[in-house]
Amino acid sequence: TAEHNLRIFAELYDMSDPLGQVNTWLRRMGLWERRHDAAGTFSKGMRQKLAIARALLHEPTVVFLDEPTAALDPEAAHMIRDVIATLRQQGRTIFLCTHNLEEADRLCDRIAVFKTRLITVDTPAHLRTRLFGRQVVFHLRHADANVAGIVRAVSGVLEVQVVGDKLVVTLDDPDTHNPDIVRALVAAGADIRFVGELRRSLEDVYLHLVKDA
Repeated sequence: TAEHNLRIFAELYDMSDPLGQVNTWLRRMGLWERRHDAAGTFSKGMRQKLAIARALLHEPTVVFLDEPTAALDPEAAHMIRDVIATLRQQGRTIFLCTHNLEEADRLCDRIAVFKTRLITVDTPAHLRTRLFGRQVVFHLRHADANVAGIVRAVSGVLEVQVVGDKLVVTLDDPDTHNPDIVRALVAAGADIRFVGELRRSLEDVYLHLVKDA
């Protein structure tokens, strides 16, 4: 059974309350109602949750998790992400191996990218800034080369792209230079509809890094 499975592993660790830990993790993984059922009858997702409970049973300070939310339904995946976030808040070190880049972006402090070798290790924010700079999108009623030229003349602007009625502006420090750009656009008679910072996905970062690796 699921309970027996965890109790066997609990006996391998020096825990003050092994049965209590087993019960705690059966509940946390949503397996309490099935604790007396044979693990061999479990779905792939339930076996995944049982394996994670087994790995965390002894409250390790360093945890290796390989695709922990694979084969899980959205509700179960959300629960596992909450568990990982809690472990992180407790100061545990977690190595998360995953192809789910959105999940990695949400949970990880640092990202390591591999393609036959280690390509880079950095925080998600630093990777975005290093590869793409900080980009701000100015939605205008009308954007053209003349307006782009006005923005290029503003201090701190590294690059300006015209995309339809939007200007995609790469800056060294948006917090400092955004007001200067807005003033320059208003002085030129531009009708500004919206201003927002462009946040590149971790998938963009990954594809950029592995393209020439």
